[in-house]
Amino acid sequence: MKLLSTLAAVRPKKRLFLGLLLTTEFLIALMLYGIWKVSYLGLENISEYLPAILGAFLIFISTFSFGAVCNMVLAVKGLPTLKLFHRYSFAIIKFLFPLAVRIGKIFGIKRRQLEGSFIAVSNLIFMKSRIRVPANKLLVLVPHCLQLATCPHKITRDPNNCKRCGGCNIGDLMKLSEELGFIFFVATGGTLARQVVKNNRPQAVLAIACERDLMSGIQDVYPLPAVGVLNIRPNGPCYNTRVDIDEVRKVLRQIIED
Repeated sequence: MKLLSTLAAVRPKKRLFLGLLLTTEFLIALMLYGIWKVSYLGLENISEYLPAILGAFLIFISTFSFGAVCNMVLAVKGLPTLKLFHRYSFAIIKFLFPLAVRIGKIFGIKRRQLEGSFIAVSNLIFMKSRIRVPANKLLVLVPHCLQLATCPHKITRDPNNCKRCGGCNIGDLMKLSEELGFIFFVATGGTLARQVVKNNRPQAVLAIACERDLMSGIQDVYPLPAVGVLNIRPNGPCYNTRVDIDEVRKVLRQIIED
């Protein structure tokens, strides 16, 4: 219980990710303006219309990208959003995130903090979208590190091989799967996870993993809606990890149709 309380106390703040994205957007806009300013005379020598055409193009890119980030801010604030931007949000994030990480380093913000903040924003948008799917159309994906490292039973292809000894959370998740009826799979990595999504064709995904894997996974399955639950790492990353089953159950209840 003490571990879970500590985890709750350090939950990532959504404004961290959004603030750095907006800062990145501003710096990119300044850079694009600089490119336009430097190339102005050269373009004008070719054609008097070229500076205006390039300027309009750069303004469009900056405005559209800024609009997508602002759309996420509106969603977090519970305000109406424009569906036009939903489709491109994750593509823009994928482009901006490496730059945001570098800017974050200047302020002493670690990549893991940013990834956690992104997951918090993504999850909130997912929940505000009120996505509800039948249980048999929901795929729950978990990493193999949730299994006890000394367990001799292979569950990455067939979780039914779990003997439910109570040594890890796999048995708890199997029990939940039988109770609620969702598809449950243990993946060894991103390639297998993508294959499972392709083969099962779910309407939504609930993934349990660390910040890095959740962030890449949520973007990989897009436009399929996905929600993430962070694992607990009492022994460090990728080894005998745990998950808060009560939190998983709470998220499942919000997604699965009654």
